[in-house]
Amino acid sequence: MSASPNKRRGLLVSFFLIAALALGMPATSALAHSMLVKAEPPRRAILTKSPNQVRLWFNEKIEGDYASLIVLDDKKQSITDVKPTLAPDDPKSIILPLPELLPGKYSIKFRVLSVDGHVVESSFDFMVKGEAHKK
Repeated sequence: MSASPNKRRGLLVSFFLIAALALGMPATSALAHSMLVKAEPPRRAILTKSPNQVRLWFNEKIEGDYASLIVLDDKKQSITDVKPTLAPDDPKSIILPLPELLPGKYSIKFRVLSVDGHVVESSFDFMVKGEAHKK
């Protein structure tokens, strides 16, 4: 007994859908990378006072020994020689203590290695607004 053309077409479409899903799943998991999910101060923030630290949160655990986090002033000079550390309460977060910042534009640059081997690096700016210091 032969299957009708509509039934064969339905089986063929089902086969291709299942094959497409099966082929797409490994590619999706292979493309998963660590990513920044939260930052304090946030990207493009305009702050009324100097933050006491930069803290970055990622979606995967970070290798603390390979974390790089610097804050640059508007002259592209690093504002501190202190190295970032893993947050004691969260292995997906790094912290960089900051000195008192004068009003101006600052850039945060980071590069981290997640425990699965993916490198994440990026940068973003924030501003500290305040009254000019009187002489």
